[in-house]
Amino acid sequence: MEETSSERLKQLEQDPLMVVWWGTSVEVESALFRRSSNSEIDASNAERARTRLTFLSNSWIEIQPTDSIREMAKRLIRVHGLRSADSLQLAAALGACGNHPKNQNFLTGDQNLKRAATKEGFSCL
Repeated sequence: MEETSSERLKQLEQDPLMVVWWGTSVEVESALFRRSSNSEIDASNAERARTRLTFLSNSWIEIQPTDSIREMAKRLIRVHGLRSADSLQLAAALGACGNHPKNQNFLTGDQNLKRAATKEGFSCL
């Protein structure tokens, strides 16, 4: 089953600079497991998604967990009411752009995270 945002994801594959937080592959695996368990995708599509993820991970820049990212994530929880993984993802994005998100794109399918990222100054795809 194709996500409605699949076209945007395909465009991102052409982006020469993709920055993700270190937990991205874990989040994707969790989503694939959930969708497979709910019969929303079959094993073949899940495996194709894993293959795409591996391809993308070979070229992306991964933001590692640091004390400053953790502290920023805690602030984002207090300010925006985000879940912990979402706050870590947004904190990593803020850290990657040196806390200057203007003209920076942020991709998420989660509406709460999108709202928070927009309030922090990102352009959300």
